Amino acid sequence: MLFKYPELLWAFFLLLIPIFIHLFQLRRFKKTPFTNVKLLQKVVAQSRKSSAIKKWLLLISRVLLLSGLILAFSQPYFASESAAFAKETVIYLDNSFSMQAKTENGTMLQDAVQKLLKDLPKDKIFTLFTNDKVFSDITLPDIRNELLMLPYTYDQLELKDILLKGKNFFSKDEKSIKYLVLISDFQNRTAIQESDTPGNIQTFLVGLKPENTNNTVLDSAYIAEENPTTTDLSVNLTTTGALESIPVSLYNDDKLIAKTAASFDKNRKSNIIFTLPSDEVIKGRIEISDIGLPYDNQLFFNINQKEKVKVLSISEADSGFLERIFTEDEFIFTDVGINTINYGVLESQNLIVLNELKTIPVSLKNTLGDYTQNGGHLIIIPASEANIENYNSFIGKYFSSSISNRIDEERNITQINFDHPLYKNVFVQRVSNFQYPRVTSYFKIGTTAPKILSLQDQSAFLVGLDGIYLFTAAINTNNSNFKNSPLIVPTFYSIGANSLKSPELYNTLGQLTTVDVKAAMSGDNILKVTQKDYEFIPEQQSFANKTILSFAFNPTKDGIYDISEQSRFIQNISFNYPRAESESKYLDLDILENNAVINNLTEVFETMEKDDSVTELWKWFTIFALLFMLAEVLIQKIFK
Repeated sequence: MLFKYPELLWAFFLLLIPIFIHLFQLRRFKKTPFTNVKLLQKVVAQSRKSSAIKKWLLLISRVLLLSGLILAFSQPYFASESAAFAKETVIYLDNSFSMQAKTENGTMLQDAVQKLLKDLPKDKIFTLFTNDKVFSDITLPDIRNELLMLPYTYDQLELKDILLKGKNFFSKDEKSIKYLVLISDFQNRTAIQESDTPGNIQTFLVGLKPENTNNTVLDSAYIAEENPTTTDLSVNLTTTGALESIPVSLYNDDKLIAKTAASFDKNRKSNIIFTLPSDEVIKGRIEISDIGLPYDNQLFFNINQKEKVKVLSISEADSGFLERIFTEDEFIFTDVGINTINYGVLESQNLIVLNELKTIPVSLKNTLGDYTQNGGHLIIIPASEANIENYNSFIGKYFSSSISNRIDEERNITQINFDHPLYKNVFVQRVSNFQYPRVTSYFKIGTTAPKILSLQDQSAFLVGLDGIYLFTAAINTNNSNFKNSPLIVPTFYSIGANSLKSPELYNTLGQLTTVDVKAAMSGDNILKVTQKDYEFIPEQQSFANKTILSFAFNPTKDGIYDISEQSRFIQNISFNYPRAESESKYLDLDILENNAVINNLTEVFETMEKDDSVTELWKWFTIFALLFMLAEVLIQKIFK
């Protein structure tokens, strides 16, 4: 038995006072003459015996009365071993999109919030954190409204991050008892190691399960094929439910422009095609109706007005092949001679081709240095009679390389670096046997830049780094048949298309995204991104011919956004939530050792209360004191 105020126990010494009074009370006897003492001798003996019993009973009742009062004011109690230590409680509440799954009481998140409001003691101080919010050292009434209005988020923390973050909210006090309560559906998205579990913290894992795990997902959309009049939009869907067809609707802004049905194969996948006009700006939204998770029932995308890429060729050789590749429907192609260059227009070009120049003038070198530093792309095709020293002074700063000598031997171009970003989505399969193009002479170079095309002796034919591309041989018909090769179109076209990066149909929230916008900012002008009343300024880098926007932490909501300069609209950009939450696969919590796996939140708090339980006894001792007070009154009445 423990005491809240043990210092009051010193009052037990006061019990000596009634004991001394009762033991040493002196009474005077008055002699009364009586003629017949013998008649009263028996009566006198009985009176003295009754008086002694009464005194002892009164002494006992008064001592017990005072003892009861002393013990009551000392507030004795029984408690568990852990009850005397300080308690710290940290709760993680999963508010990711997978918590939208339905239970009999609403969504899993709503059900968890209602159980917290019902079972957590109102005066208990705790810390609660979600995937994107933290409430430190609060009580339940402080955050009641925030919990009821808690939004869902795509930013799902991994379990190892949850455990580490929760551990950091506890104090450094080694004597305090620490409780970490994790409330989640624990989707199986990461491998968990035993070292992830906190060693000195009592961790409770409350696993929530939905009534129905069936869900249909709008996975992705992409351009399958383009031609001058139409564009085929391909849409992929996945389901975990029954293999029944579902309607899929396509909207342009708020206007329904197409509707079809998606049928699933044995792998529970479906692919449908929408045909769109190729010359129309689309603010697209694809929708399905599904009783599973609502967040993945729509997919936003946009098709902007295509910006033409500006390509300038500075030539001392035939440039007709470039004009046939860089057609006017996608490019603005200009060809000038070495002596007719307008240096004022160079900085506005997206791609400049040095087409077999024998020497590069110093003024052009300086201008191209500024041009490439500002994000411009460059192709260098040397002439067979190129001045090696002149070229080395120019290309050395881009590739840390130099031309050593010209080799006049025929070589085939036999190796293609299919993994290079230049050939992304170009080849359906890796070709190993085709009619190899050849060169009759080439320059031997030493470089650290990645090889894109190589000769049969492993020598580089085309290298590229950060938008700068260098051929090691002239490609005129006297030196090579590369112009007649199937490789020339995808190579030059990809370089040209990548020089002004067209925005994707949509981007994924939470991932670093960069977009090239064909807008040159001047002065203090900046680009803004808006959606209705929501507006933010993304990270941006302005060049003479474009502005590069970077998106990392904004926006936080899916949809189609406007990119504008002041009040001038430039283009749209779309964002969608990541689809990782759509899989109905859950972690086996038994692999997490030294943790209590409890499926009922009420049971968690009952367990914590037992560890902190205290049985107070002061009420009982007060009752005992009152009973002995009543006993004293009865003794006084019975023994008169």
